Amino acid sequence: MLKNLATDLLRYESLRTTTPKAMELCRFAEHIISMAKPGDIIARRRVEKEIKDALVLQKLFGPLRTRYKVRTGGFVRVFSIENRPGDNAPMSLVKLVP
Repeated sequence: MLKNLATDLLRYESLRTTTPKAMELCRFAEHIISMAKPGDIIARRRVEKEIKDALVLQKLFGPLRTRYKVRTGGFVRVFSIENRPGDNAPMSLVKLVP
């Protein structure tokens, strides 16, 4: 589940999910982006174990890698939004930092 959420977050750069999932996704996505920062073949193979989509990998090792090259952490932000109607679950918006 986290791999799918991380793939969608890296593809669309914004995602709406429940708050507990958002907190775990934040940790997982931060780790994936940190692993991709060196850009060598070892980093690519480690990230390919988690992210299977080729277009997302190109984006991660292309524009996202250059965007976060000097940043040491804090690539993802979580914003609390309204509760979901129906079951009143707390919802959050997860975004990549520009």
